[in-house]
Amino acid sequence: MDKLTALTMFVAAADQGSFSRAAERLGKTPSAVTKAVAQLEAELGTRLFERTTRRMALTEAGQTYLEGTRQALTQLQLANEEVAELQNELRGRLRLTAPPSFGPAFLQEACCRFLDAHPQVRLEVDLHDPTHDVIEGGYDLAVRDGPTDLPGVIAQPLMENRVVLCASPAYLERQGRKVTLDNLAEHDWLILRNPLLSRRYWWVEMNGRSMRLQQPVPRMASDNYDFLLGCLLAGQGLQFAPTWSVTHYLETGELVEVSIDQWRVLSAFGPWVHALYPQHSRGNRKVKAFLACLRQRLGEREVGVGGGVPDSGAGRGAPEG
Repeated sequence: MDKLTALTMFVAAADQGSFSRAAERLGKTPSAVTKAVAQLEAELGTRLFERTTRRMALTEAGQTYLEGTRQALTQLQLANEEVAELQNELRGRLRLTAPPSFGPAFLQEACCRFLDAHPQVRLEVDLHDPTHDVIEGGYDLAVRDGPTDLPGVIAQPLMENRVVLCASPAYLERQGRKVTLDNLAEHDWLILRNPLLSRRYWWVEMNGRSMRLQQPVPRMASDNYDFLLGCLLAGQGLQFAPTWSVTHYLETGELVEVSIDQWRVLSAFGPWVHALYPQHSRGNRKVKAFLACLRQRLGEREVGVGGGVPDSGAGRGAPEG
């Protein structure tokens, strides 16, 4: 077995925590993965994994070897792609990650447009909450409303994440009364549950001052934003929503922005959504091309900040409430 194949199997086994799951991901047999790791251990003269009948974990030597191997494989992949791209046609794989709600809101359209423009590129898109490290996860690009001060990662603001209060015309007609600070508890509220969000109050800004506002008991609460958005469109209540997720519905009239006495809710995470990518991907043509495609799509929705924004290292953006 060649060294490159063995290293690839080792990294997959470490990432998956299982020889069988690594084999399934790579389209190999478990015995092939076991043989590859054994070959590396024999060459190094040390064990890379501690294996029992119940679990498998990297040894200290295995962790050190994994970090170096991952960097080497990444650099080799970049070199291969850069040589291929000298032929002026983008090709190869581009791995992306983003929170699930970004998919239907804008990322799906950008991905389809990118694939149409670059038929030799394969996209791998993982939609999950931002728990995976961009570099350790092997991603070329992440679209995140999470932290940006990450080692080895470049962050660029993609769009403002202004939060607005929305309701459907059907809900407002059914309620028959204006939303005010005095009658918040009399309305039906759809509220997102998230470990970073308070269940007791919202932070709001009024006349340049920030203050806490008691949160009403929700008519419906969920940890899934897209589920709540569907209920919002169905007329089930009021909801705070980021503009990137509701611009289309506000334009079509399916939703209405509701203002309350000149105050606005402050995002718990910050005002921006960012594109994050490893420093070694700064010159990656596929990353640049995808970001250009994404910025164009966001610009058409009038939520993007354009392509000339400098690298940034701070800021978060996500819906409050």
